[in-house]
Amino acid sequence: MIVDWQRVKNELRNAGLRVFVFALLSVPAAVSAADSLSATSFIKTSGTGFAVDSRPFFVTGVNNHYLTYGSQDEVIRVLDDVVAMGANVVRIFLQPVIGSLDGSTATIWNWRLEADASDLAVKGMYLLSWDPRENRMAINDGANGMQKIDFLIAEAGKRRLRLIIAFLDFWAYTGGAQQMRAWYGSRDESTFFFDDPRTKRDYRTWVRHVVQRVNLLTGLAYRDDPTIMAWELMNEGNARPEALRLAWTAEMSAYVKSLDSNHLVSSGNANILVKLSDLTIPTLDFGTWHGYPLYYNLTVQEFNDLITEFCQLAARANKPVLLEEFGYARSNRDSADAYATWLDTLTRDPKCAGWIVWQLASRQDSGRYPVDEHDQFDIRNDGSAIWNILKAATTAQTRQTSSTSKAIQAIQQTREGNQQP
Repeated sequence: MIVDWQRVKNELRNAGLRVFVFALLSVPAAVSAADSLSATSFIKTSGTGFAVDSRPFFVTGVNNHYLTYGSQDEVIRVLDDVVAMGANVVRIFLQPVIGSLDGSTATIWNWRLEADASDLAVKGMYLLSWDPRENRMAINDGANGMQKIDFLIAEAGKRRLRLIIAFLDFWAYTGGAQQMRAWYGSRDESTFFFDDPRTKRDYRTWVRHVVQRVNLLTGLAYRDDPTIMAWELMNEGNARPEALRLAWTAEMSAYVKSLDSNHLVSSGNANILVKLSDLTIPTLDFGTWHGYPLYYNLTVQEFNDLITEFCQLAARANKPVLLEEFGYARSNRDSADAYATWLDTLTRDPKCAGWIVWQLASRQDSGRYPVDEHDQFDIRNDGSAIWNILKAATTAQTRQTSSTSKAIQAIQQTREGNQQP
């Protein structure tokens, strides 16, 4: 795609953004962030950062909540927009979860909703359900189940993108852990799922099934596919009390590690109030936190200071930490400037491992973008100032990663030369 960089700079200047962004836009990137590193090797950790083939891998990513159940066309549109942004990681949750197909065990959310995929209309797709005849959890491996995940992983791999996959969502929007505790008649949203032997058994069964599944399109078991960057135990698994959350996280992360030695594992927790209390768990490879100034009454600068604080926590633990959810309403007059400020801080601080914005939403099969009237966090490939800020950030990070990799290679070559007799 040919970009009119002068037009972009003019738009950003009109938006009143900081000077450093113009410098990032002065030369277009030759390749996207996803293209610059090997797509056939697994992502590993290296101190407070990530690496692939011993080369730095700084995460520039997007979240999307409907990729697991959207149509194939909707999936392709999102992934193509990720490439257009120049990002390298997509984060998803495995969903939906329902009651029983015959209705004898209730589905606690509107599974039959008629709407766009972005508005939680899953159009008959589900991954987990309750089987009343067998009196146990059932896994859907069909075309309206795990085969849709096969397609998503295969298409991401074709585009050299990496996936962070949460095994489950805590929230009930499309079932998640709340639906699974409801199978057993519980209304306890914060403790039952993480403590009851039956739900813990179901969770382990699900994890084992996912990790060991062989993709029908690629022929690779999920645990052997480097397209997957990392597993997350759950999106925002808000177990209470905190001691229970930490115990469950330690137990289940160790279980994932016992099944899959190739992939990184993290909790997927928001971790903002407890400030990465789970980071010391040995079987968690990296930390995660979710930040929304709106929900915590933070100014743009206060949130920027929080970014620095969390990256310092990474340095103390010598593990990477990802800001893997953040957003700021498009209606805020300073929204583009806010994104520019935060992304600059994340890019410049060597203790920071990356960012994953909430969320990239592409055109639906209806032909329209999601309305997103509630929080207005959606990012769109619409040529807006916010979109161009994100593209600028991925461009800058690609150059920085390339420069760092060349420096590392030069040092290695020098050392090898000095070792020769």
